Amino acid sequence: MSVSDRCLPGSAGGAGCRRCRRSMRRVTLFVNGSPRNGKVVAVYGTLSDLLSVASNKLGIKATSVYNGKGGLIDDIALIRDDDVLFVCEGEPFIDPQTDGRPHEELTGSHTDWLTLNVGGRYFTTTRSTLVNKEPDSMLAHMFKDKGVLEEARFFGIDSLIEHLEVAIKNSQPAEDHSPISRKEFVRFLLATPTKSELRCQGLNFSGADLSRLDLRYINFKMANLSRCNLAHANLCCANLERADLSGSVLDCANLQGVKMLCSNAEGASLKGCNFEDPSGLKANLEGANLKGVDMEGSQMTGINLRVATLKNAKLKNCNLRGATLAGTDLENCDLSGCDLQEANLRGSNVKGAIFEEMLTPLHMSQSVR
Repeated sequence: MSVSDRCLPGSAGGAGCRRCRRSMRRVTLFVNGSPRNGKVVAVYGTLSDLLSVASNKLGIKATSVYNGKGGLIDDIALIRDDDVLFVCEGEPFIDPQTDGRPHEELTGSHTDWLTLNVGGRYFTTTRSTLVNKEPDSMLAHMFKDKGVLEEARFFGIDSLIEHLEVAIKNSQPAEDHSPISRKEFVRFLLATPTKSELRCQGLNFSGADLSRLDLRYINFKMANLSRCNLAHANLCCANLERADLSGSVLDCANLQGVKMLCSNAEGASLKGCNFEDPSGLKANLEGANLKGVDMEGSQMTGINLRVATLKNAKLKNCNLRGATLAGTDLENCDLSGCDLQEANLRGSNVKGAIFEEMLTPLHMSQSVR
C-alpha cells in the first residue's frame, strides 16, 4: 500500500478502509477501577487495535473498554476525542470514584480490610473508611499511599523522611517518553484522511525514520524531530513552528508552503529541497535557527528568512529570487552561485559571506550593512 495515498479506495479491507477515513482521536486510558497512572494514546483502526495498544501501555491483557459511566464500548466509532476510558481484563466495570482503590487491591495483592490493634483491642474496618470519613486525621494519612512518610512527619522522625521520600519517588512508574516509531506513525497516517490536519504538537519523534512519507498539512508545532530522517518526505504546508529539527536529514524534501517560524534546524541537511510553490504560497522560516545547515541546490524563490540565523550555512547554487533576507545573519555563509535577483538583504549581516560566481549582480541597494 502506498503511504502517499494513505487510504486507497477499493483496496482490500472494505469496511476497515472506510473506518480509516475518520480522523485520529486521543483518549486517556486507565486500568479498571484506578484513577491513576493514565496513558494518553491515539485511537485508530479497530477496537482490537485499541486493546492491543492498551495492553502494551498499561501492562495488562486488555479484553474490554468502558467509558466513565460504566458503559461497555463495542465499536471504535463510539469513542470521541479526549474521552476517558477504563480498560478491563474481563472483570466487571469498577467505578474509581466510589471504590477509590488502587489497582493493586483490585488484583488481589492486598485486601482493603484492615485489622487495628488499639490498646489491646482489635478493630476491623476498611481502608476507604479510614481515608474518606476523616481525611485530615492521622489514621487517614497513615493509610494513604504515603502513609509511612506522613507518620514520620507527624512524629518528627527527620532521619527517615528523606529516605522515605527517595523510596516513594523511585517506586513511581516511569513516564513513557519513548519516541514514536515509524510503524506507529504510519498507522496514524493510514487512519487519517489526506486533507485532515493530524495533530502532532509536542510529540517526540527523535531519531525516527520518516523518509518518503506523505506528511502534508500535519501540525508538528513544537515537536521533537531531532536527528530524524525526513529525506524525500512531502511536508507541503506542514506546520513546523518552534519544532526541533536539529541534526535532521531533509534532503530532497518537498517543503512548499511550510511554516518553520522560530524552528531549530541547527546542523540539519536540506540539500536539494523545494520551497517554491507554483501557486505563490511562500515558505515561512522567519526567525529560524539555521546555523550550519546545508541547503545546497535548494529552490527557495520568495522564501521568508527574515531575522533567521544562517551563520556558517551552505547555500551554494540556491535559487533565492525575491527572497526576504532582511535582518538575516549570513555571517560566513557560502552563497556561491546563488540567484539573489530582487532578494531583500536590507539590514542583513554579510560579514565573511561568500558571493562568488553569482548568477545575477548583487546591488548595493539590496544590503545596507
